[in-house]
Amino acid sequence: MYGFGGQPQILVLSQNTKRESGRKVQLNNVRAAKAVADVIRTCLGPRAMLKMLMNPMGSIVMTNDGNAILREITVQHPAAKSMIEISRTQDEEVGDGTTSVIILAGELMACSQPFLEQNIHPTVIISAYRHSLEDMVRILRDEIAIPVDLNDEQQVVNVIKSCIGTKMLGKWYDGLGDFACQLGLKAVRTVSLEVNGRKEVDIKKYAKVEKIPGGSIEQSRVLSGIMLNKDVTHSRMRRYIENPRILLIDSGLEYKKGESQTEIEISKEEDFSRLLEIEEEYIQQMCADIIKFKPDVVITEKGISDLAQHYLMKANISCIRRVKKTDNTRIARACGATIVNRTEEIKEEDIGTEAGLFEIVKIGDE
Repeated sequence: MYGFGGQPQILVLSQNTKRESGRKVQLNNVRAAKAVADVIRTCLGPRAMLKMLMNPMGSIVMTNDGNAILREITVQHPAAKSMIEISRTQDEEVGDGTTSVIILAGELMACSQPFLEQNIHPTVIISAYRHSLEDMVRILRDEIAIPVDLNDEQQVVNVIKSCIGTKMLGKWYDGLGDFACQLGLKAVRTVSLEVNGRKEVDIKKYAKVEKIPGGSIEQSRVLSGIMLNKDVTHSRMRRYIENPRILLIDSGLEYKKGESQTEIEISKEEDFSRLLEIEEEYIQQMCADIIKFKPDVVITEKGISDLAQHYLMKANISCIRRVKKTDNTRIARACGATIVNRTEEIKEEDIGTEAGLFEIVKIGDE
């Protein structure tokens, strides 16, 4: 073979390379799809069994959620891969029915097998599927579907129950079925927003599940606010503040360390003391910029030096450091603050005043 530059290119096929085409591949694809469906077929229905999986890290997962199982399976076959993609898409778009969608797709593929064996062209089979899809949508919409009033709590709870019924909670905690439904409903209602007449429910971004060791499932609750597993940086800082003024920063309140190689030439001993003074003055200036706006709580994504803690504690300001970026954006949304990059740029409108309470409590062992 010759490439573009006239240079000979050598194409090497490995010993295992096998190229197949035609009817044989189509039947293989059907078999692969059926194999994936058969793996999770036993996870569906009231008598569903849990699958015990071991992931590459060595930890064991027990679940009957189709998407969770398929996430852990590694497959090479392209048709089997696209089946797993179906489950992933279902989970992202709807959040439920990941097992059913795979079994349904597997059955549809199995139904096409006799037609392929009769040498009917795949496009003919697909056009027939398209016709049946239109009929299914019409029947579901006009004859089977029941309209749900979102303001009727009992109706909404019944919908949630049908999702939770097949999960762990539905099996072992009879009394907890309703409890879990109420938790889910309250969580979604807490994060739902109405923007320009359009309802926006961004669960992935704004609802967060925190797990704390010690305690029972009945102690779970929905917090209308943000929860961080952090304590204030100094023991004498306030741990309970009503209607706090909150300042969010994404830079550290400490002296910036030099880059990889920083050289300083000092001719006399006073220069070294002056160097330390410059560091202290820099931190003092940062704290003065903050104290000027009289916040009650300062939350930063980076560190806070001991000296900065001292100045802020004297000004009766509580500090929390090394908060995750995602948590910081949640706090900004909850209290109406703007995240500031540099202390010199703080403005009065950046301070968040919409939060009702800042409190540090011990839950379980945390």
